[in-house]
Amino acid sequence: MREVRAVFPDGTVEIMPTAAAIRRAQDMGLDLILVAPTAEPPVAKAMDYGQWQYEIKKKQQEAKKKQHVIQVKELKFRPNTDDHDYEFKKNHAIRFLQEGNRVKAVVQFRGREIAHVDLGQKLLMRFAQDLSSYGAVEGQPRLEGRNAHVIISPIKKDKSEKAKAEQTKPAGQAN
Repeated sequence: MREVRAVFPDGTVEIMPTAAAIRRAQDMGLDLILVAPTAEPPVAKAMDYGQWQYEIKKKQQEAKKKQHVIQVKELKFRPNTDDHDYEFKKNHAIRFLQEGNRVKAVVQFRGREIAHVDLGQKLLMRFAQDLSSYGAVEGQPRLEGRNAHVIISPIKKDKSEKAKAEQTKPAGQAN
């Protein structure tokens, strides 16, 4: 690299030989950092390298805070699950979907129960039907070994729907 476009803290921008730019940055007590190597000529900025690394790290942490990781929550049933237990697990699934997580409903068959796969399929279809207003089913219930399962993904909300939900919340409630 023979020449660089050097940007200095006082706002001056000059095209100068690399060695001269490094020398001028060192006179100011700063480092010369290449910020745009593909530009013509490459752009270098005079700044404190440690401070620059610190700011980049802070930006990455801030971006990491704002992202939401979608988890898959698993609920296990048996073919002859009682109504109360079914309702209890259905309410958990509704909460999971509202939090933005996916739900995997699994029906486990043990021993001779494998002869009644149709009961497990009916249970999963009923579960998917009950949660249709909260989530969308990803495919049909599938049997793999001694387990049948179905995955339900949360329904994406529009920004306008979220705003309406915020307005309808009582004033004293927090998230």
